Amino acid sequence: MATAVVAGAIANKPGSGGEAWVRLSWVLGLRRLGWEVFLVERLAVPDPEAQAYFEAVVGAFGLDGSASLFDGQGDALHGMGEPELVDLAASAEALFDISGHLGPGRLLAAPRTRVYVDLDPGFTQAWHADPTLAFSVAGYDRYLTVGQNIGRPGCPVPDGGIDWVPTLPPVLLEEWEPAPAPAGPLVLTTVATWRSPYGGLEIGGRTMGLKHHQFRRFAELPQRVEGVELELALDIHPGDAADLELLRSSGWKIADPRAAAATPAAFRDYVRASGAEFSVAQGVYVEAATGWFSDRTAAYLAGGRPAVVQDTGLGDAARTDGMLPFDDLEAAVAAIESVRDGWAERAEAAREFAAERLDSDRVLGRVLEIVEAGAADA
Repeated sequence: MATAVVAGAIANKPGSGGEAWVRLSWVLGLRRLGWEVFLVERLAVPDPEAQAYFEAVVGAFGLDGSASLFDGQGDALHGMGEPELVDLAASAEALFDISGHLGPGRLLAAPRTRVYVDLDPGFTQAWHADPTLAFSVAGYDRYLTVGQNIGRPGCPVPDGGIDWVPTLPPVLLEEWEPAPAPAGPLVLTTVATWRSPYGGLEIGGRTMGLKHHQFRRFAELPQRVEGVELELALDIHPGDAADLELLRSSGWKIADPRAAAATPAAFRDYVRASGAEFSVAQGVYVEAATGWFSDRTAAYLAGGRPAVVQDTGLGDAARTDGMLPFDDLEAAVAAIESVRDGWAERAEAAREFAAERLDSDRVLGRVLEIVEAGAADA
């Protein structure tokens, strides 16, 4: 049986069920394809609450015996410590490092093939190109990105001479069976953090906006559409009270993300109870036309929920009646009205797209073909 190591942040993102699903989809999806998979995570500073969150998540999905959490010194917090993991990884065919969680070191160097999985197209490449930053994506054999346009004409993001291979987010369809149509008015939701921890970004001499800048552009949206509700499960700092008041006074419903989506189960329940998704994107995803495809949107589509999402230049990568891109306020209004007036057809198209394009068997099967081809070329 082939062995893979998946590295990613769960304990480092406690209380974020959506983020946990991203890592779980890789681990469980590769398992479905017959691989033996080990989940590994480094928690630099031990934190009992973060460790408890990690243990609860892996326990809920039967991963206790194949998941390890270790501290900044490599000592085991759960499962194996780093020295034992290095020995294990040395016999692995591949390591998938989600968002470069591991960084350089013996564990990254051990497997036969090392794969970087980029979830933040634009940020990742610009940071790598900036000589003033310690950040680097060096040391990998293959590079995947959910930015469908990185390295293509029209996308100004520097590729650093790296062949960034586009991929869509994998989804475990059996975990996202569509729920019946919600009763009452159509409620469009999303789970979001208001202010990005990344800070500003400059590409090609242009300063790119962040997600809260995009949300401000669409603040009046609830006042422009009838027969629907717009809700944000929003993590927002008290220092942004003025923005919070703007949203509420404009008609947005604000939910507590810790109640709505703290665990994988809670996040799934929140998505399935929604009528559809509405969300903006990080400014760089939009302004640099990265073709970013959201793992959160993938979950909505798999759950049979249409998605009204800001256009990141996806084009044919998201050609479906279940996903409606918008680039300005008028287009957002039209898209929401279209979902409101034809929800059943849009919902069916959303699930069909997920089955055809996001199914983990398909997405990860293609990823493994890329990895195996790379190993053969080495």
